[in-house]
Amino acid sequence: MFNGIFGYILGGLVIGVLARLLKPGADPLGWIMTIVLGIVGAVVGGYISGMLHISSSLMQWAVAIGAAIVLLAVYEALRKKG
Repeated sequence: MFNGIFGYILGGLVIGVLARLLKPGADPLGWIMTIVLGIVGAVVGGYISGMLHISSSLMQWAVAIGAAIVLLAVYEALRKKG
């Protein structure tokens, strides 16, 4: 169980950092929010990959990063409204 949780945290960190690097503009997130964003992006991307029957690991990572970029844009939009 610890291995799975650690894997999600490490994968979330990588996905979150890649999403922040690929999305243009300033990102006012700290490391904790970057990891949370990456974990949520990985979960959403994994769900979307499953729905689309994507079996390639590389494509699953791309979908997860894309989901994290969308979540980052939504987070920024919500933050600016408040």
